Amino acid sequence: MTIISLLLLASLLPYLTFTAHVNVGIVNGTEAKPHSRPYMVSIQRNCRHVCGGFLISDSFVMTAAHCWKTNQKLTTVFGAHDLTKNEESVRIKVQSYHEHPDFNIHTIQNDIMLLRLEKEVEQNDNVKMISIPTQEGDIKPDSACSVAGWGRLSLKGKKSKRLMEADVKIMNNTECINKWKNHYSASQMMCVYGNGGSCSGDSGGPLVCGDTAVGITSFGDPKVCNSRKRPEVYAKISAYLPWIHSIIGNAK
Repeated sequence: MTIISLLLLASLLPYLTFTAHVNVGIVNGTEAKPHSRPYMVSIQRNCRHVCGGFLISDSFVMTAAHCWKTNQKLTTVFGAHDLTKNEESVRIKVQSYHEHPDFNIHTIQNDIMLLRLEKEVEQNDNVKMISIPTQEGDIKPDSACSVAGWGRLSLKGKKSKRLMEADVKIMNNTECINKWKNHYSASQMMCVYGNGGSCSGDSGGPLVCGDTAVGITSFGDPKVCNSRKRPEVYAKISAYLPWIHSIIGNAK
């Protein structure tokens, strides 16, 4: 996609963060305890972090569909805390890219993708998979959850080399609809609020409630972070369980 078309897309769809800020990251957060989130994955292109992701099986990483463009080659990095310290991490190439067939780059609906690894990742204290929901359903409003990533520390600030995290709470679906109008699908998405947050990135990273990844960081307002007026939006994992199981099941 050319710079001109990107700028045109950004002007036509000002409400979609990914057009300008795929890597906007955790703001008003704190540095995570090293390796306290062993499921976190840095998704990289040409050895540079582009998105977050999370390990859901020994062969698959879940992320956002908008993190990948056809013909791009991505690498997954496991066990990292400080991305500048390569000796503590494991790099595995992606064998195949499974973008949801109904993903829409313009509306950001069905913003979910599975990356099949070239080889199974060896789990240890620093690398572990995280559970995803077992059945479809909404998370109770005001539930305490968290987000994490290596993205920027402020809207236009520098990226963080170390994993950052922030606590957030689930927003009532009705309020999400009121804030985002027809850009929000209650059946496929969820919103959060809090003093800190992902500010729509690291795109592809997990929204974690308890010990379960329930959402995938998808989009938000490109001009403001952590605003109750424009809450961050996540793809709701439980809405895609049949598709997820079909992809993973067919790989075995």
